[in-house]
Amino acid sequence: MGDTLILIHGAGGATHSWRGVFPILAQHFHVVGIDLPGLGFTQVGARHRMGLATIAEDLAALIKNQGWQPKAIIGHSAGAAVGLKLLEDGLDAQLIGINAALSSFNGVAGWLFPFMAKALALNPLSSRLVSKTATPASVKGLIKGTGSDIGPEGEALYLRLTRDRSHVEATLSMMAQWSLDRLVSGFPKITQPVDLIITDGDIAVPNASSIDAAKRLPNAQVHLIKGLGHLAHEEDPAQICSLIEHCLR
Repeated sequence: MGDTLILIHGAGGATHSWRGVFPILAQHFHVVGIDLPGLGFTQVGARHRMGLATIAEDLAALIKNQGWQPKAIIGHSAGAAVGLKLLEDGLDAQLIGINAALSSFNGVAGWLFPFMAKALALNPLSSRLVSKTATPASVKGLIKGTGSDIGPEGEALYLRLTRDRSHVEATLSMMAQWSLDRLVSGFPKITQPVDLIITDGDIAVPNASSIDAAKRLPNAQVHLIKGLGHLAHEEDPAQICSLIEHCLR
């Protein structure tokens, strides 16, 4: 068994998103996939602990409890922000982010989107409505809106998640409590190695999110892959794993 790698999915996702990555990395590493609180196979412990700082705090406790000493945290989208928060809090590991969501909304979106998320999270009918009205076509449209094509198998897995009311409730709670301001302001203090993978087809998170972050992180590099969208690790896990292994070396 090799070094431990901890994989953290993005908002609204689950460990299923690493299904193509697991068998490749597991050839040389001890790979641990974690579902964020309330998402995928987990349950919400405390609904008020769904923000970035508290999720990272609880994840750090889990890592310590299990005796893991990860060589790297691999995070997709919002999962990369959780990974960086772990590093900021003292975890001695490398961070590899895939289309990392590392910038806060600007302007009107800065208060409108969190407000909408909070309103939805407070309405018990919101998650029921989302889960009951999800269709293969609507999920396919959402995925297409990220710039990715993950095929019928991947779409079916996201449809299953979207029809899970508890998963939707947890996603809304996470969105409502999400804030990156303190993390972003602390970037210059994060000295552990950071590799940020971006793709030119990502239309969900601007490449500038990673590029700007790398300028403020003392030990960061950006790697561009062409021809893939936001869910790059689901579209082409072999190419992503090859780059991950290159970053680890």
